[in-house]
Parts: sequence; structure tokens; C-alpha cells
Amino acid sequence: MQCRRRTISSLFLSLKRKSSTVAPLILRPYQELCLDSCTDALASGSTRIGVSLPTGAGKTTVFISLLSRIPVPATNEAATKSLIIVNSVELARQSADHVARMFPHWVVEIEQGAKHQATGTADVTIATYQTLNNEQRLMKFDSKLLKAIIIDEAHHAAAPSYRRLLSRFDPDIKHPDGLIVDKPPHKIPIIGFSATFSRHDGLALGSVFERIVYHRDFLDMIKEQWLCDVRFTSVRAKIDLDKVTINSRTGDFNATSLAQVVNSESINNLVVRSWIDRASNRKSTLVFCVNIAHVKALTQAFRDHGIDARYIFAATPNAERKELVNSFKNGEFPVLINCAILTEGADIPNIDCVVLARPTRSRNLFAQMIGRGMRLSPNTGKTDCRIIDFVDNHTRVGGVVSVPTLFGLDPSEIDIDDETPESLTKRMAQMEASVAAQTGPASTSVGSVPNPSSITYTDHDDPFSLAEEDGPTSPHISASSFCWVNCSDGIYVLELHHKGFIRIEPYEVDVDVGVTLYRARYTAANTHFETRKFSPFLQSRLIMSSLPLSEAIRACDTFVMQNVFRNSSTFMLLRSSPWRRASASDAQRRLILQRRRADPEFGMSYELPHMNKGQAATIITRLRHGSAGRSKRKLKMVAKALEASAKEARRRAREVVKVGPLPE
Repeated sequence: MQCRRRTISSLFLSLKRKSSTVAPLILRPYQELCLDSCTDALASGSTRIGVSLPTGAGKTTVFISLLSRIPVPATNEAATKSLIIVNSVELARQSADHVARMFPHWVVEIEQGAKHQATGTADVTIATYQTLNNEQRLMKFDSKLLKAIIIDEAHHAAAPSYRRLLSRFDPDIKHPDGLIVDKPPHKIPIIGFSATFSRHDGLALGSVFERIVYHRDFLDMIKEQWLCDVRFTSVRAKIDLDKVTINSRTGDFNATSLAQVVNSESINNLVVRSWIDRASNRKSTLVFCVNIAHVKALTQAFRDHGIDARYIFAATPNAERKELVNSFKNGEFPVLINCAILTEGADIPNIDCVVLARPTRSRNLFAQMIGRGMRLSPNTGKTDCRIIDFVDNHTRVGGVVSVPTLFGLDPSEIDIDDETPESLTKRMAQMEASVAAQTGPASTSVGSVPNPSSITYTDHDDPFSLAEEDGPTSPHISASSFCWVNCSDGIYVLELHHKGFIRIEPYEVDVDVGVTLYRARYTAANTHFETRKFSPFLQSRLIMSSLPLSEAIRACDTFVMQNVFRNSSTFMLLRSSPWRRASASDAQRRLILQRRRADPEFGMSYELPHMNKGQAATIITRLRHGSAGRSKRKLKMVAKALEASAKEARRRAREVVKVGPLPE
């Protein structure tokens, strides 16, 4: 890069430094490997690449070092400048200060708001994306002069606000409004860095980046001691998440709904007591809450226990926020509480305890929150970081991320206190070995309630099924010689031909023994000609109740023989009656075809010409007793469950980061 010296008001740094002697920076092995992966990808022709490094891995050091290794393009020797895009003024200042320390001979400027007005010609300009969405501010940066663009917190890059400005420098990135921009004279490398290189809202990072060229998981970094040691504690709490709504776009809990559950006096006091029991000796604790009301309530709970706790949130004035963070860094008070403000870009190495007072279904957010405490900070006496989270022991809502699930463990079955990553990994290996010894190799994680991958729809739930003609599918009715018809949802019907029908249905559950009890009603046929035209049946009457199904069947069989057919034969009711094997009548076929056309959701795996009277009678009984309607509702529930399962699988897949091409 060219060495240039300017004195301009927009410079944040002390750029009056002359070329001073700076000790060469020795990079960590994984940082060198990351740089090699980036330069190799660029040399192979890729120009839009991503790097995934966890919090505390030194990604700012890596991308600044990368700028020094990217050569000026051979086709445009004027392209010597670099642009770093960040999402906050704090990150802009941190990055600018970092550049000045590493390369004091570079000219660095900040482009942000009214205070920082860059010229657009510095060696390195750090700009916030909010400012660059102002067309006049963006026009300062001539694509002919840029050799590289770095995007910090690059998981935001798929958002329209980012693509709107990035499309100016690379036409392969589509402008969200469909505008066509001029093609730059050379391909400008666009390199994204993030600790969580994925999005959970469905926006594809592949719309900006071609591929991820390097990835390091924070658990691996802890094991290799590039991040500080960690002590995990999970506290069981009566947090009923069943009724908390889920954001359909992000897949995480809605903050307002979640706050109604977790922002209570009992839960807040539990958080404080847990901190007192497990972390009162910690110097710098960072607490994450759901919303502003939760932040204020939990801060007061700490203060009520005599603990100096303070808080910040998005509306905290910049000067006050800066003063609070600096005081926290200096150890002037022990607990800082926030919501959605210190999950990104917070460089506070002295944090030695993180309290997660808010559940989440996002692995990215969970990793961001605990990552705040994983920076090494030996100068402050920090030896490790305690992570305290709260797991729900009331219900098991699928997809909730916690310390146990992070290691593939079931939060309802284990206790976690003062555990290390190594000890949790060992427990997971022991559990897998135990499961494999009992049931064979485990195919899925047991960390949370699994979502169904498929649902089998049994034959008797299809009103047009013929399965029961080969024998009753329920063992409870197999003992009866009569042709009981399973009409789904525990409803059984015995047609009595010209004498009406008996219907058995679930009535109540015996909670002591966990058995469903049934009741039966007899509906007699209306044999009076004068009133038959109004109703073919008389009013039904109860004949028994509160019996298990098998006993209910026997009781109804007895009722039929002793009351309905007392002076006549029940031969026509038998499953083995010869009439059932005769070919179906034309009237039966017409009725079934008519209903079949009205219910296309159900398939027919048989030909009507081969249907016998018994099969047709079974189908008609099911249709007359509401089986089709119940089956339709079940089909809708099945479809809804499968769609929810697929959606959850897609959400989880988006949170998996791996080296390779990114889908658009």
C-alpha cells in the first residue's frame, strides 16, 4: 500500500505517527493456515470468500494481515486501497486502532456519521454499512482504486442493506432493487469474516459469498487452549416454554412472548442466587436478557441483593455506553447486564463469567453470547470463564440450545456443575457407548426432543381402506365374531342392518392405571313410516360407560344378542357371513365413487369391480360415521407436522458451518 500522511479531522487514530519500529506480529498457526486458505482461494480465481473464526480467535488481526498479503491486481496498478465494512462505530474504532498498531505507516480513515468523514483515498478506510447506504457517502469509494473489501460480522451480508452497497463493487452480487451497476475494471476480492458464518432467517449467504474457505469451531479452540478454559454450570428452572411463540422468520423465540415467561420475580431471583452460589468471586460478569424490561428488572434484583449491577441497551447514549464499558473493563463493578447489544463486536477480554438469562433456539446466538467470555486475558488475572445457563425442567421444547445440547446431552437427564469441555465430551462418549451397547449405534443426537422425519398413516385412518376385511386390526375387537368397524380415533361401529347401529367411543381416562375407558350408545332404526321421512333413526341411548375397550365390545355383543336380536338370528352381523363375499351392489359402488371424488386426499389401491359387499359396507360405515372428516384433519395435522419438521431441519442446517460452496 502507498505510504501517505494526512492531517484530517476524520481520522480517529493518531496518524501523526511516523514510521516507527514495530515488532513483527507472530501469528498463531491456525491464523497462518487461515491466511493461506484465503490467498490460495483468491489465486484460484475465487473473489467472494468467507472465513468462520470464533470470538476470541483474532479475526481482526487475520483480516488486517490478509490485506497486507493481497497484491495489487496486475490489470490495474492503481488499485491499492482497501475498504473494511463493519456494523457499528465501536467496531470501526476497534478496527482502525488495530490497523494503526499493526501497520503504523498506513493511512487509516473512518467513514461514519457526521463525525467521521473520510476522503475515500486512504490506504484503509473503515466504514459502517449504515453510512455507506447513503449514496453520496458511497460514491467516495472508487472501485478503480480498491484492491479488496473486508466485511466484518459477515453473517449480516445477505441483508438488502449490505447487498445494495456491495453490488456496486461486484455485479455478481444482485442489487436488492434490481438495479444494474457498472462493471468495475477488475475483480475486487470481497472477503467476509464472522464468528457465526450462518443466518437463521433464511437469507442465503451464497447470494454474496461463493464459498467458505476456512472454519474453526470454538469448542476445538478451547480444547487447543487458544481460548480460555471454561467452567459450565446449568441450573434447572421451572421455565414453561410451551406457550412461548416462535418467530416464523428466524425460528427463535419471540422476545416479547419469551419475556413474559422468564422475566418474573421468581426466575430473576433464581438467576441472582445462582450467581451468588457459583460466581460471586468473579470479577466481571456479563448477563444476557430478553428485552429492556427484563434488563431493568434483573438489574434491580441484583441490586436488591446488594450487588453493584449496571445495564446497557440499544437506547443507552453512546457516551454513557462507552463510559460503562470502560468502567466494566477496569473492574469498577462486577455485573453488567444487557440485551442484544454486546452479542457482537464487544472486545472485553476480562469477562470471566457469562450468565445466559434468556433461552434461545439459535446455536449462533448461543455461541455469540458465551463467546464474550472466551478471550484470553492473563494480564487481568483471568484463568477461566464460568458459563451459567438455565434449562427448563418443566417441559422439553424441541430445538432449545443449552450447554448440555451443545455437547449432545439431554438437559433433563444430567446435572452440569463445574464441568469442562473435556468432561462433557467424555460424558457424551460414555453415553453413546452405553446406548450403542444396548440398542446399537445411535443415529441421532439425544440433546433435545427430536422432530419427526416421517409419519406413518395407518390403514384404519383411511376411510377407503380395505385392510380390515382380512381380519380386524385391533386385538380388542378380534375376539368378537361380529363385524365391528374401526372408524378411527378410537371409534368403533357395529351396523345392525335394519335395526340401527351401536357406536363405541372414548369417554375418559383412568389416571390411576392410565387406561382409556369407553362408552357405547345404541341408535335404533326408525320403523314408523310417518316419521321415517324426517329421520331414519330414533334418538340414541346410552347402554354402557366407563369400561375398557375389550370389555365394552363384549358388553355390546351381549346387548345385541339379548336385546336387539333376542328373537332373531345375528348371522348377518358376522364377519364370516357369506353375503359379505358377494360382489358389491351398484348402489354401493355409486355411493363410494361419489364420496371418493369428493375426497381426493385419499388414494384407492384397488379396483371397484373387484370390491365385495362386505368391503363396500365397511367403507360406507366409516363414511357415515365421520371417518373421512377425522381422517382429513389427521392428514392436515400430518402435513403440518412434516412441514414444521422440514422447516426446523432447514433452520438447523443453516446454522451448520463447513468449508465449501455456499448455496444461493
